[in-house]
Amino acid sequence: MRTPLPGLALLAALTTGAGGAEMRPPPGASSCTGCHAEGSAMGVLAGRPEAEIVGALDAFRGGTRPATIMNRIAKGFDAQESQAIAAWFAAQAPR
Repeated sequence: MRTPLPGLALLAALTTGAGGAEMRPPPGASSCTGCHAEGSAMGVLAGRPEAEIVGALDAFRGGTRPATIMNRIAKGFDAQESQAIAAWFAAQAPR
């Protein structure tokens, strides 16, 4: 079982500027919001557990979770990018 700490540390490293400036989404996260925004049929990612998001991306990338589009999208992210994206969404408050 993965702990959320490595993803949060990676997220902090990728999304904070000098002096701990305000966090911004890691590269790739903006591609998720089109289908996973508030009120969308695909469900909101904000506030979901980091391990759940990482697991889903891994399963899509590996072809063990059926999909029409997510399997292709997930293949565009390596494990480190997936972890940063998952940590970002897990840290966001659902609206």
